[in-house]
Amino acid sequence: MKKVCLITGVGPGTGSALVRRFAAGGYRVIMIARDAARLESIEEDVPDTHAHPCNVADEAQLQATLEAIEAAWGIPHIVIHNAVAAARGDYQQIDPKSMQVAWQVNVMALLSLARWASPGMIDRGEGAIICTGNTAAYRGKAHFAGFAPTKAAQRILMESIARASGPKGIHAAFLAIDAVIDLEWTRKAFAGQPDEFFCKPEDIAENGFALAHQPRSAWTFDMVIRPFGETW
Repeated sequence: MKKVCLITGVGPGTGSALVRRFAAGGYRVIMIARDAARLESIEEDVPDTHAHPCNVADEAQLQATLEAIEAAWGIPHIVIHNAVAAARGDYQQIDPKSMQVAWQVNVMALLSLARWASPGMIDRGEGAIICTGNTAAYRGKAHFAGFAPTKAAQRILMESIARASGPKGIHAAFLAIDAVIDLEWTRKAFAGQPDEFFCKPEDIAENGFALAHQPRSAWTFDMVIRPFGETW
């Protein structure tokens, strides 16, 4: 029987690439995102992928979706929280309500996913919970005041999950992407930048797949990836 991988935040970049990589790796992939049409398109294109449209910021909707997933597919072997929300601006400019949404998506949804999946993974004796992030989790730049605090909290929550669940067989890890991801809109927004400036979604997905399959003797918690042309 195929193992199951659940991925949230299945957008046109990293999320879709992760779906394709895990499907190619032999997994039945369960997809969560708000855009039902996008998920249906992927279902048609990638075998054994299954759409569960959901706004993860809505706690009741997320819980109902997770219950439906468990009833249909069981507890996943791998959970990847890729959904993200951001409020851009300095602390005087941001809308506090936007920051609350970012908190719900980035932190509280992660907590709900981990609390839901962990008992089944522990009973099974294996599992992986991975959260994609970025370097906002490590530093509070002025114009990321509505975003960086939620990503920092997300990373610290993941570390707490890793410390509690690692000895029970769950590999919990934070995959930070220090890059502008290569998408149609980012190419337009950063016109004139060379190819080495951008991080390709399929390369991010390859790292995510490798991270989820590390041997227990050499688990990574904090993985930071960036294009070779990135300044850091």
